[in-house]
Amino acid sequence: MTYTAGSLVSARGREWVVLPESAADMLVLRPLGGADDDIAAVFPAFEEVRSAEFAPPSPADLGDSLAAGLLRTALRIGFRSGAGPFRSLAGIAVEPRAYQLVPLMMALRQRTVRMLISDDVGIGKTVEAGLIAAELLAQGSARKLAVLCSPALAEQWQEELRTKFGIDAELVLASTVSRLERGLDLGQSLFDRHRNVIVSTDFIKSPRHRDDFVKHCPDLVIVDEAHTCVAADDNTSTQNQLRYELLQRVADPRADRHLLLVTATPHSGKESAFRNLLGLVRPELAEVELDSEAGRRLLAQHFVQRKRADVRQFLTVNDGLADDSLAESTAFPSDRYFKDETYKLSPTYRALLDDAIAYAGERVSAAGDRGKREARIAWWSAIALLRSMVSSPRAAAQTLRTRSAAAAAATAEEADRLGAPLTSDAYDSDIMEGLDVAPGAEIEDAGARLAELADRAQALEGTAADRKLAALVEHLKDLLKTGYNPIVFCRYIPTAEYVAEHLEGKLGKKTVIRAVTGTLSPQQRLQRIEELAEEAGDDESAHRVLVATDCLSEGVNLQHHFDAVVHYDLAWNPTRHDQREGRVDRYGQKKDIVKVITLYGSDNGIDGKVLEVLIRKHRQIRKDLGISVSVPDVASTGVTDAIVEWLLLRRQNREQEALFSFDEISDRAAKLETEWNSAAERETTSRSRFAQRSIRPEEVAREVASIRDTLGRSGEVRAFVRRALVSLDGIVRDEPDGGFTADVSGAPAGLRDALAPVVGGDAVDLGRPVPFRSTPAVTRGEAALVRTDPVVGALASYVLGVALDAQIDEQPGRDRPASRCGVIRTRAVTTRTTLLLVRYRFHLTLPSRSGTRQLVAEDARLLAFQGSPVSAVWLADEEALKLLEVTADDNTDRVFGERTMARVLDGLPATAMHLEEYGERLHAELLDSHRRVRSAAGEIVRGLNIVTQKPADILGTYVYLPVSDSAAGGNA
Repeated sequence: MTYTAGSLVSARGREWVVLPESAADMLVLRPLGGADDDIAAVFPAFEEVRSAEFAPPSPADLGDSLAAGLLRTALRIGFRSGAGPFRSLAGIAVEPRAYQLVPLMMALRQRTVRMLISDDVGIGKTVEAGLIAAELLAQGSARKLAVLCSPALAEQWQEELRTKFGIDAELVLASTVSRLERGLDLGQSLFDRHRNVIVSTDFIKSPRHRDDFVKHCPDLVIVDEAHTCVAADDNTSTQNQLRYELLQRVADPRADRHLLLVTATPHSGKESAFRNLLGLVRPELAEVELDSEAGRRLLAQHFVQRKRADVRQFLTVNDGLADDSLAESTAFPSDRYFKDETYKLSPTYRALLDDAIAYAGERVSAAGDRGKREARIAWWSAIALLRSMVSSPRAAAQTLRTRSAAAAAATAEEADRLGAPLTSDAYDSDIMEGLDVAPGAEIEDAGARLAELADRAQALEGTAADRKLAALVEHLKDLLKTGYNPIVFCRYIPTAEYVAEHLEGKLGKKTVIRAVTGTLSPQQRLQRIEELAEEAGDDESAHRVLVATDCLSEGVNLQHHFDAVVHYDLAWNPTRHDQREGRVDRYGQKKDIVKVITLYGSDNGIDGKVLEVLIRKHRQIRKDLGISVSVPDVASTGVTDAIVEWLLLRRQNREQEALFSFDEISDRAAKLETEWNSAAERETTSRSRFAQRSIRPEEVAREVASIRDTLGRSGEVRAFVRRALVSLDGIVRDEPDGGFTADVSGAPAGLRDALAPVVGGDAVDLGRPVPFRSTPAVTRGEAALVRTDPVVGALASYVLGVALDAQIDEQPGRDRPASRCGVIRTRAVTTRTTLLLVRYRFHLTLPSRSGTRQLVAEDARLLAFQGSPVSAVWLADEEALKLLEVTADDNTDRVFGERTMARVLDGLPATAMHLEEYGERLHAELLDSHRRVRSAAGEIVRGLNIVTQKPADILGTYVYLPVSDSAAGGNA
């Protein structure tokens, strides 16, 4: 016997849905209501298989007035193969914000997806890229995925893809490739062996590995921090040039490869770099006149760039919402509170710095007479010494005892190449790895002089002479006192280690302090942060302080554990400050105000001018525009060079030169401000001109409504979780933020077993309450009140299983949390009204560029009628939905309830024609929705087909009776 896709069969003691992959001799089956992970193959020749129909409810399975809502929500949460056009949303473990659907909708309108996602820091670009990747893989439009990123972010990408999108990816890094290659067959590429990979861009860009990657490159590639992979001009670094050459080959239009470029800074102040970035997305964009209507229209198909103000209130009642419950606001921190705190050098430290400046000035002056190479080596040595001196005594001592990297240079150009990375803070520097090492200052054997300076610096460690450290302690105490958990950012590894060491014991017994620097691998950094969070625990009186270098200033999400930033060392590029602050000031931050303290020396000759000319200007532009604008590199370097020149020359007895150099600072600062203002104006114009207009809010609202009608809304999920836990003897305590904690130690063993793996091992058995948060952005050990959270899913699966499987009865005599039948007396109705919970199954044919895919999907609907089934008067969908909120106003005798339910169930065959007609309407709506989402990709729409499987399954039947003056046992 043959079975059609979507039909029901009985085998192995349970009911299954037949999937399209089945053949006559082998059936591929999924448990009814189960997930793809539960798929099994059955061979009819060796096992008994027979046609099945879903069993109707039993009159004995009566529940209370909440049973219908619990069963319906449990069913919708349990869906992992919804029938709508977004194939992946039912199976991912993140509930996307409405604005995050915009890039996905843009992508589905392209046959080959090519996009530049440039939303502001903290909006959720990783989620947006992950949504597109999950959807393309679910639809079959892509078969394999590669993410190119820095090695520091590789493990975070792996975690995000696995936990949020169910995509397992192998790490391909310099540290893992040998192990991976040992497992290959002869002649096999590891990019053929592993379906999904996360690859270090800097590892794979080398000619040795690049060719193999390009030859076997997956058909879907995500490039993180894409701005670091473009060449702006002939002066572009060799590393950037190699990355750009790699991406040019990956983006070759002939490869027909999906490509997602992700960056918060697509411009970086360089029009040529922006054009080259666009050219990777689509070659015409590198040359087209973007001011023209045709150019803007072309760019709008591939480019999305929004700031927080654009998405904070993304959907409103004015955006075509059918009901205002779909309106969505996103709770970003409302602002950053900036406070610049100063300190003055102690006399001892002042004397040390003066002597160091004198030494550096002498070296720069003497080197200028010996040639350009010597001058550049001395210059980088001087900068290294000065920056280390104002950083910390330990950094100063190490720098004084270390030979300058530039000293080995053969030419002036090589000296610049070797010296600049370790002393600058350029945002687009090649890589952050290794750049927090303290630089060297020794350029020739200076004998006892440098050794004496180093000894003096080391003697200052942890003493009262280090007033910068003392100031930090006081400011941290104030932050901790007001409930903040700060990150202290330092420029160099020795400084971070020194600060962490000397903070111990000064911030209270319940304050846990840890340091994270470039001495740790990226994996060890994340592990240490998690250990710090766990050690501090949930005790509100306990605090966390993380001391870090800029190895954590990009890409890492720290908003769940920290909410304040202290800049212990000023960066000479203000974009670096913005990146540091962006680690905590992002979606998911619970504090409304993120505090930022900038510590600077008022009398060291450097900090005050950097703060005035660079940092505060950057803040003002960000406040005015709502976004950050990168500082023009050449102009900012001119300012910092002038500051250093002035500092060195003023120690010489040539006042005219010193005065000239001080004037030079003002002149270069004025030039910088002019260029910066111009860049800000260009950025404002660009964002206005290239604003995302290809998807209108009302289009998103329509799809959001469709998704939430099928999969449920956050308020419904919260009510379900709370009611289900209470009905299962969980102890629920409400929290002020709208969430709650639940102690399920007294719940049935089956529920505890289901929850234990997703809340952290044996946490349930230990009786530790499970925190349920009202925001989708939660940290480890917490559950989000969204349908895709694993804890919510486990609870729904348990409730659904207990309701639908009569054999499950863990505690005889105990009511099930959700029942398939109910008879409720209520004043909400004036005549007998019956509510049906109906499941429809569909066989979908979805064409894509890689071929046609056959799928079986499900949808659950509420239908209600007044009167008897034979003479039913059917209600509108909205009226049926309202019945879920109806409460009982009178008791119903159980014998009467069972007798009433039996009569209603006997008459249900009379409703079959209406259920079939409703299924056909639902079929038409689904077909229209699929076509609408893919409206711009005609070749993907052709061949689309949906078949409704008959009959529909009646999961639940609930009868509502009007309250009368007669006894509860009267006739219905």
